Amino acid sequence: MKINNKKKERHFIPMGFGVLTVSDSRTLTNDKSGDILENRILNAGHNIVVRDLVKDNKVTIKKILKKWILTKNLDVIISTGGTGLTGRDVTVEAHNDLYEKKINAFEILFTKVSIETIGTSAIQSRACAGVASGTFLFALPGSPSACKDAWDKILCKQFDYRNLPCNFVEILPRLEEHKKRK
Repeated sequence: MKINNKKKERHFIPMGFGVLTVSDSRTLTNDKSGDILENRILNAGHNIVVRDLVKDNKVTIKKILKKWILTKNLDVIISTGGTGLTGRDVTVEAHNDLYEKKINAFEILFTKVSIETIGTSAIQSRACAGVASGTFLFALPGSPSACKDAWDKILCKQFDYRNLPCNFVEILPRLEEHKKRK
């Protein structure tokens, strides 16, 4: 019996993204990081379902994230800003309160990528990722360079179904499989 070792060709599957900028000083008209993420997401063939800007306030950030998590056709939320070490930086805390599961390796991989760009200054980032109610959430630093690095070197590959050996797209339908067993 002859076994077919050819891999079945995979086709791109567009995902729905939300981009949330967290900043006390930016507006949607001068939000370079949000623009970079939106442009890269669209150029990759995905959809922007929602985009907004919010002040550095944990309660407000959580409220928006919770609303977006429940939004139909929104598979991924990327926030930018509020991941540093100052007192106003509360995005990570808002994200962590919502995660059902953390994606620990994202923090490690993002740090590795950042070291290549900004050296030991990467130690100041608290970028994080997790899953909540079947939605992927990523909290990125507010710098345009960090957003470029996160998308170009990590996220664009993981949100491309053609990326092998595995990717986030193929596991998306199984994120809430535990609810089906009840």
